[in-house]
Amino acid sequence: MRVLMIGSGGVGDAAARIAAERDFFDLWVVADYDVARAERTVREVTQRHTSSGLSGDPGRFVAAQVDASDSAAVSALAREHGATHVFNAVDPRFVMPIFEGARAAGADYLDMAMSLSRRHETEPYSRTGVKLGDDQFAQAQEWEAEGRLALVGIGVEPGLSDVFARYAADHLFSEIEELGTRDGANLAVHDDDGNEIFAPSFSIWTTIEECLNPPVVWEQGRGWYTTEPFSEPEVFEFPEGIGPVECVNVEHEEVLLMPRWIDAKRVTFKYGLGDEFIGVLRTLNTLGLDRTEKVRVGGVEVSPRDVVAAVLPDPASIGPRMTGKTCAGLFVTGTGKDGQPRRTYLYHVVDNEWSMQAYGAQCVVWQTAVNPVVALELLARGTWSGSGVLGPEAFDAQPFLDLLAAPKPAGYESPWGLEDR
Repeated sequence: MRVLMIGSGGVGDAAARIAAERDFFDLWVVADYDVARAERTVREVTQRHTSSGLSGDPGRFVAAQVDASDSAAVSALAREHGATHVFNAVDPRFVMPIFEGARAAGADYLDMAMSLSRRHETEPYSRTGVKLGDDQFAQAQEWEAEGRLALVGIGVEPGLSDVFARYAADHLFSEIEELGTRDGANLAVHDDDGNEIFAPSFSIWTTIEECLNPPVVWEQGRGWYTTEPFSEPEVFEFPEGIGPVECVNVEHEEVLLMPRWIDAKRVTFKYGLGDEFIGVLRTLNTLGLDRTEKVRVGGVEVSPRDVVAAVLPDPASIGPRMTGKTCAGLFVTGTGKDGQPRRTYLYHVVDNEWSMQAYGAQCVVWQTAVNPVVALELLARGTWSGSGVLGPEAFDAQPFLDLLAAPKPAGYESPWGLEDR
């Protein structure tokens, strides 16, 4: 396997650090528009690999420059390096050129976020317009006819939560009432004086996109529909000391993926944002700073959202200032295999102190990055295979969860949990 990873931000950098410990690939190209950033990732991965005495050849990592908005450039770089798989590790506005560039190069494709939605023109808070991933699924027949695989939504959410959905359907439930992705944390970021500051632990560009778009819900007999942002608040109890967090509806890929492969009466996604974060997002929306359309400022055209992203701390840099844990999981309700009512939360928790010590990566980006690396290893082994545009639900969940949790060096030594409630 020869991997072209596009993007060396927080998640891409963490993915390279994780992959360096594995032997399933021959080449891992780290490509970024800012080649210096890609080179930094390769340099740090190589230094860490050498100083830690890890097995394998750190020379498998090379840096390259690419414009992710140019499908021809993506295709050319994939061909140059003989990439068998193009791994998209940039924000979702670049999904389609990378997706199409991979196909043009004859490579398989993976991403962690899908093509962007476009809200309904007249009824945005009740009806869907163009849904997340629609532009990719529109090309599914072509990918299948060419024998190529586009594995979409294989981060943590979407990604691991979708793997949990497949596992629940196959092993735990005979009938599913609701597949409810629930994401929460007790993370805090502090300045040099110890004061807590506002510093999102994930791409603010992507977070704005998810949280201010109309959330999507799926219901049997009704299909997909939308609601107002931050709707249906509920307090959810997260495990391993995180505790209760108020969660609200947010637009997310799980709701668009799970119903395609799994029978359930309802599918939702709720994110534990907290009052402060919701307040900031509402303010950005009120001021128009969430807009992606460029405006002219002093003779220069800039996107307001790009400005917001530029002035906030880089999520990749805040790990040393962060404390706490992050939890991604799926709350499933329905009827168990024994015919009795069942309510089960399947989850994965990462402690920032651990991820910083073990990988030099903050917990949110590490948790996102580990899942596509696991998926790539399963594809390299032939444990997972397929063609077309497929979500994680289309594959057997057990090998993924076993590999994720197994002790090193066989696995990734990142256990997941299950709580019946």
